[in-house]
Amino acid sequence: MRIGYPCFNRSIGCTAGRTFRLKSYTEERLIQTVASNLECLKKTLLYNATKGILFFRISSDLVPFASHPVCKFDWQSHFRDRFSEIGALIRAKGMRISMHPDQFTLINSIDEKIFDRSCKELLYHAEILDLMGLDTSAKIQIHAGGVYNNRDESLHRFIKRYGELDNAIARRLVVENDERYPVADCLKISREVGLPVLFDVFHHSVSNKGESIPQAFAEFTPGWDPNRDGLPMVDYSSQLPGGRPGMHARSIDERDFLSFLSLSMPYDFDLMLEIKDKEKSALKALELASHDPRLLGISS
Repeated sequence: MRIGYPCFNRSIGCTAGRTFRLKSYTEERLIQTVASNLECLKKTLLYNATKGILFFRISSDLVPFASHPVCKFDWQSHFRDRFSEIGALIRAKGMRISMHPDQFTLINSIDEKIFDRSCKELLYHAEILDLMGLDTSAKIQIHAGGVYNNRDESLHRFIKRYGELDNAIARRLVVENDERYPVADCLKISREVGLPVLFDVFHHSVSNKGESIPQAFAEFTPGWDPNRDGLPMVDYSSQLPGGRPGMHARSIDERDFLSFLSLSMPYDFDLMLEIKDKEKSALKALELASHDPRLLGISS
């Protein structure tokens, strides 16, 4: 088990997802921003490696407007060596990487134009991971999408559209349960097309069909091929005390986290903490899990 956090480190004084307004787009500005983002990403990964944080979600804003028609610049060739260097660091430290496009990436949309834009955005994410030389255990997670007044038709449309995706995308894709499509629905997709389910603990607490956490683990983990996909991925958070339902906690709830670790035994997986204080909670989680036999140690 690796433990990690998404996108940004609040301790190191930089952001690996700086962007700018579309109307300000120039190739010079793009080059400067991507160079800065890649330098900060390297700094973030080095910080994580020294702390034993071996799982990280890279920001989708690493290359701003990469899938937008305004971007004609060959950023892939320009930054090829930088991406390769970062990928070598990830492999050397035994780290794992994921990415998560935004909520507008909808492959089951009833609008073909949205599907087309989503494919371009997903291909950009796949290119990032390919340029780093990462194997297919580096995943791109998406949600099943909208219901569009007909859940069964929308699930079928997702399955059909998945078959139309470029293999560079399809081989990295995983589907995450949420309030619209709980684990049981995502498993229908998984069993139809072989797409792994990324289990979101918090979403499961909000929307489920009566499955306990141990039952959910028993159902979704077989969909992960150890050779092709690596360990299952799990997103973890808990409810913000006093917040509206569905709001993520600002820091790790120690009692809830320890309970989750117990409930998830004996399954091994990599754990992403979707908690507001990022690396601070990741470090606390490592401490809380220090006696868990599944936990991977710091790589030399």
